[in-house]
Amino acid sequence: MGRLAELRLAMGTSIFLAAFIFALFLSALMIIFQVSLVFAVIGAILFILIQYLIGPAIVASSTRLRYLEKGENPWLEETVRELAEKSGLPMPKLAIVPDETPNAFVFGRTAKDSTLAVHEGLLKKLNKDEIKGVIGHELGHIKHKDFIVMTVLSALPLLAYIIARATWEAGRWAPTSRKREEASSIKAAFFAAAIISYIVYIISLLCVRGLSRLREHYADAYSAYLTASPRSLQSALAKITYGLSLSPKPPSGARPFYIGDPATAKLEISSIMEKKAEYDLDRDGVLDERELELAMEKEAKSTWIKINTWFSTHPPTFKRILLLREIEMEMESGKYTTDRIYEKI
Repeated sequence: MGRLAELRLAMGTSIFLAAFIFALFLSALMIIFQVSLVFAVIGAILFILIQYLIGPAIVASSTRLRYLEKGENPWLEETVRELAEKSGLPMPKLAIVPDETPNAFVFGRTAKDSTLAVHEGLLKKLNKDEIKGVIGHELGHIKHKDFIVMTVLSALPLLAYIIARATWEAGRWAPTSRKREEASSIKAAFFAAAIISYIVYIISLLCVRGLSRLREHYADAYSAYLTASPRSLQSALAKITYGLSLSPKPPSGARPFYIGDPATAKLEISSIMEKKAEYDLDRDGVLDERELELAMEKEAKSTWIKINTWFSTHPPTFKRILLLREIEMEMESGKYTTDRIYEKI
């Protein structure tokens, strides 16, 4: 499958970099607090293991999803089963999230116990071909096993952030009744640990977010191959982005797993709406699909948008649509083959 090895290399590299950064991080904490490195490593491993074990339960609880009973939604069940069989994957468990925003995601500890969850808003606002494109995208994540890697890697910036907050507060409230010099050194140690922890948090977060954006492109390309209809996912992404931008709710903690990130969508659409008059080419007061895509293309070139993208869990929608367009053109040319699935990424 073409460049799938590059995604695996990127995942492996991300894991290595995160592990290396954390080794240096734990060594620094060991020096500052004179703690055994063995205890620090064991603590970090236990935290990651706990995240891996309880992560799926946290996602299920935070999204308030409900697992589908057999025969409850025959079309959805049959569509997922058909695409899963075509992918050579086991049938994932299906769940519905009681949320009117259009979105979907997969999570789990392994491909065999994975769950594919769709929002009620997705089923209402997208047509069947578009939903099929979204399902293909989510099955791509299962095929690539990247959702498992993200579950584990996301524990690292979280751990660094928790340590940063804890040591900062400890430094603020450290007792001052001891000798002045001793109290000052204790506070300095806590504040130094907090600063180092926050730097590690930012660096590890950038590594995780970078991998998250890359895996979305690979899942988009896989959906185009699986459904043989890149156009359906293009249309779905445009509707999802616009629909998410209208949501008054704050982004969920599970946002890295979604097909569309509410925070990124709000940023994209708000920037466009501020210049609506400029992008409304036919002056009818409404941005149609073509005008919206052109606006996304222009906004995606903004330096400010590019910097914000570094911290985004998802690539800009237009970049995803552009990739799908290139795949569509290659399909129409007759040059598209299974070994070129990821060639355009």
